[in-house]
Amino acid sequence: MQTTPRGNRVHIAIFGRRNVGKSSLINALTNQEVAIVSDHPGTTTDPVFKSMEMLPLGPVVIIDTAGIDDVGDLGHLRVQRTLRVLKQTDLALLLVDPLAGLDGYEHDLLGLLREQGTPTLGVINKADLLHPLDGRLDALRERLGLPTAAVSSITRQGIDELKQMIIEQAPKDFLEPKLIGDLIDPGDTVVLVIPIDMAMPKGRLILPQVQTLRDILDHDAYAVVVKERELKRALGRLVDKPRLVVTDSQAFMKVAADVPPSVPMTGFSILFARYKGDLETLAAGARAVDSLKSGDRVLIAEACTHHRQPDDIGKTLIPRWLRQRVGGDLRFEWASGVSFPDDLADFALVVHCGACMINRKEMLSRIETVRQAGVPIVNYGVLLAKVHGVLERALEPFPLARMALEDEDW
Repeated sequence: MQTTPRGNRVHIAIFGRRNVGKSSLINALTNQEVAIVSDHPGTTTDPVFKSMEMLPLGPVVIIDTAGIDDVGDLGHLRVQRTLRVLKQTDLALLLVDPLAGLDGYEHDLLGLLREQGTPTLGVINKADLLHPLDGRLDALRERLGLPTAAVSSITRQGIDELKQMIIEQAPKDFLEPKLIGDLIDPGDTVVLVIPIDMAMPKGRLILPQVQTLRDILDHDAYAVVVKERELKRALGRLVDKPRLVVTDSQAFMKVAADVPPSVPMTGFSILFARYKGDLETLAAGARAVDSLKSGDRVLIAEACTHHRQPDDIGKTLIPRWLRQRVGGDLRFEWASGVSFPDDLADFALVVHCGACMINRKEMLSRIETVRQAGVPIVNYGVLLAKVHGVLERALEPFPLARMALEDEDW
């Protein structure tokens, strides 16, 4: 549970006004004293993230946020940070105090959650302070118009029922994720091509490779793992041809040359473009590479803040390949970690990493932000396959993505 990266967890965020009991609720849900609890309004200043296990969902992140009614200059900044959490939220809990009722704050937040299509549960806290026959509980449920639980963070009343509602309302993608398992059958052989270079962490594989390997094993198929220079020899030793070859993006050209046309081939980044985002939109964005011209602005966005190597893919290789393709200079800008520009309209292209360190909700939010700005977006895998001339082949396992690439009206 502790080793599951945050980006692969269901993100459950708790929203509400100051002093409504958000920190107490997160402590009750996690059964730990995670968040500071105080009678003084505004104790929580920044979002607090707590990883835990919630079966059958598995690993989740519970997020405590500052009050949506915070005041003053600092309060405004706290509210802005709270609203930023919406982009990461897979399931929202709107916490209300039955003694205070509802106000415009809750209605405005519900409007934002509905706009983003975020599943939301109502949670009436401090239920222990009301008599069971008190009509305020029923009235609040009706006004919220949401599936609603009545709980007490102090006595733990209703906490188990709330956890069950969370499980029922959580996005189904987390119960049945699609990485590679739906592309293979039990007994199939999948060849994974993993270059070992300076950027590869010592003694381990990177996360997308490990997750792909695990998904193959979970679907009772066989995995053959090789470096790119050993691929041709390994293919020659297989009795049956593999169902699929998956390669690191940087080895696309060599792998495409060594894999027979009759064997489907794709990349880890392309698998993750579907698993973590919207592969069709990213494939359609690849058409913009052909229309880039000297002087265009290109944003390269990475969700992590790793130490950059001499031949770093985002800082060095992608700019080099795009400049060579354009035959002139381009104006590159970089964003890393949680940083993502608000003003995107002047960019000709956004190139995003594989998103292994953020969750699907945040990646989809980023894609939608770029799309609304009228800017095409690709990820590393789609772009590398494009500039190396193998994108059509790398998208063969995904017919809709091939259509998006070829159809200018997509």
